[in-house]
Amino acid sequence: MTQAFDDIRILDFTEGIAGQLACGLLAQFGADVIRVEPPHGVRIDSRPGAIAWNCNKRRLLLDLATEGGLEAAFQLVATASVAVFDGAPGRLESLGLDPARLTSLHPGLIHGWLPMFGIAGRWRDVPPEDSLLAAATCISFAQASWDDVPVHLLTPQLSYGHGILAAGAIAAALFERRRSGRGQAVVCSGVHGYGAVRSGGAIRAATMQRLGAGRGSRGGSPNYRLYQCGDGQWLFLATLTMPFFLRALTALDLLDLLAMDGVEGEIANLQRAPTNEEVIQHLDARFAEKTREDWLAILREGGVPAGPVGERMAWFEGEQVAANGMRIELPHPELGIVAVPGVSAKLSETPGRMDAVMSDVTLEELLAGPPATLPPPAGARPAGGPLAGLRVLDLGAVIAGPFGPTVLANYGADVIKVEPPEGDSFRTAALGFAGWNRGKRSIVVDLKAAGGMETFNSLVRSADVVVDNFRLGVTARLGIDYANLRTINPRIITCSVLGFGREGPFRSDPGYDPVLQARSGLMAAQGGDGEPVFHTIPVNDEASGLMSAFAILTALNARERTGRGQEIWTALANQSVVCQSDEVTSYAGRPKALQGGRDCPGVSALHRLYRCGDGWLALACLEPGQFGALARVLNQPLWPERWSDAAARAEPRDGELARLLEGAFGGLPRDSTVAALLAHGVPAVAAITAEEAHDDPWLLANRFWEEYELPGHGLVAGVRSYADFSRTPGGFQRAAPLLGEHTREIVESLFPGGPHGSVLSG
Repeated sequence: MTQAFDDIRILDFTEGIAGQLACGLLAQFGADVIRVEPPHGVRIDSRPGAIAWNCNKRRLLLDLATEGGLEAAFQLVATASVAVFDGAPGRLESLGLDPARLTSLHPGLIHGWLPMFGIAGRWRDVPPEDSLLAAATCISFAQASWDDVPVHLLTPQLSYGHGILAAGAIAAALFERRRSGRGQAVVCSGVHGYGAVRSGGAIRAATMQRLGAGRGSRGGSPNYRLYQCGDGQWLFLATLTMPFFLRALTALDLLDLLAMDGVEGEIANLQRAPTNEEVIQHLDARFAEKTREDWLAILREGGVPAGPVGERMAWFEGEQVAANGMRIELPHPELGIVAVPGVSAKLSETPGRMDAVMSDVTLEELLAGPPATLPPPAGARPAGGPLAGLRVLDLGAVIAGPFGPTVLANYGADVIKVEPPEGDSFRTAALGFAGWNRGKRSIVVDLKAAGGMETFNSLVRSADVVVDNFRLGVTARLGIDYANLRTINPRIITCSVLGFGREGPFRSDPGYDPVLQARSGLMAAQGGDGEPVFHTIPVNDEASGLMSAFAILTALNARERTGRGQEIWTALANQSVVCQSDEVTSYAGRPKALQGGRDCPGVSALHRLYRCGDGWLALACLEPGQFGALARVLNQPLWPERWSDAAARAEPRDGELARLLEGAFGGLPRDSTVAALLAHGVPAVAAITAEEAHDDPWLLANRFWEEYELPGHGLVAGVRSYADFSRTPGGFQRAAPLLGEHTREIVESLFPGGPHGSVLSG
């Protein structure tokens, strides 16, 4: 069976999680990915997840530090369509593998560059480490905590998001290449990855208001929070919208809360500080009256979204993951049978595969094949981003559905947000909605009315892609599933972002991000022996949006070859595994996964967050020699006598060395201390707050922020781009739309000169 990328060879020169994952996703859909690896290997190869990220690839050992190795690399580039790197600025230029030179030598080549810390600014040369990027981008401080401190996230969520985003950016460049016959340079850095993981939260406006999160890591809003039941077990109440919260209050027999002073019968007022704290106390007391099993049964009967906090491996080995094909067992030549995450994006016509763990290949075998050839241009293409000329219909709501189309809009697609008369329920999130829906036009269409279906069907005839995140079965009931839409437009691609999937025990349940955080073990692992932790990053929502964008771009590449559209689905449940791929990949004797704790500061004394006199810094001394340099910077000559390099790296996060470091850093100024550490080769960054991020010189140097006018809020700043394309630059063309803002212009374009008054009035 033809796969989307089985005519593409990709050279994977990357050494970090994001690059390996990005190339691994492309390999799932047929790309011949050659992992070019130094003879001594790379540090993350010791992580179990490296097995998963490198499935379907072939490995070539090549020493780029030698003349022969570099010559071989240049020979290989001539056979490839894509070459992917993640070295720090200056590294590629020193080898002659920089984008300017390689794309000049090979006009059809796509040069992908994924530097973790961007291309400019004070952190550009910092060694790649997810925890350092989280600190430098305010992710550590954005995580809710008990003591208003930055938190070390155990799972590398920025790298996972960056990897999925980069796979989509490369796929977008490949799609454009099929139309133009030309390559280009693509930069998708960790700064872009941060923008993707935090799009709705990364927005600056004078009108910003906070509901008041309170203290702790259970969640600050009573309707969207962790609760401990009478048997000591935890559940997450996921009533994001007020109708669901009303159902919850009914099921809990707490409707009398609406009569509290200051609430005035308005349920939304229960979320506002300080009332929310009192409401939380009432709910805490009520959940403590029954066991978790009892409460889940009551909530399920009342149609209330909620989920139990479970353990990671129980989820990975459970029925729902199996039903989605998200646990694959493969033979490994050294480890025996390994279990790895499966293919998250399900394409009906050109499905992905996980065939085997990485195998070895020789240079002679690779050079024996024909050189890379360019596809013939498909004709003139519109000016703009790589997706210029494409139309996407976005029927999604909240985050997981709309975010993929937002990425496509940034790459140049015309994205039309098709909303019901009442609008996307997430519009109440104001700036959050604006961040996750930028770049679109909005049309109001009532799909339950005849005139609405006429309008929608006309939109489908003009479109390339339709995206939704309705609950399972809704598209069929509305008559807008792939089976119906392809009769209107045989080239249409549909993509459904589901909660749990199409089969399995939870397939009909509403899928909310924190419910998947809870069930998948993410919350329990971060909490360790203490209470579970609600991740402030909407891990599964964001990743599902990114995965849907990648899947759509994969299907568009396939359509360029076959002429046919197809059906796609993915699910938050699938991403709950992908975004723990290092943690769930399993085999006999695998190292135990790390466990967190209350306001987790890190995983060891040399890999954690420390408070300075005027702020916090993040430290990651993971290589030999770095501990000695750290001791010299802190003027502690006796430390290396007390601990060897290896012993220091093994010291626990709350042990003697950690206490000494707390004392040493405690009175020092943050920024000058970090500068001194970096000057001596000690990996460290400032752990900034969300407020500092607004004017952070490193983010500004990497052009992270872009100012624009947002109706109702004036001048705001948000994420500029999710990738930079050298020849087909994209970018947002507009702010997030008002409800129905573009209805008239869109309808008039569909029915030029014809009757459309009834559609507009409806």
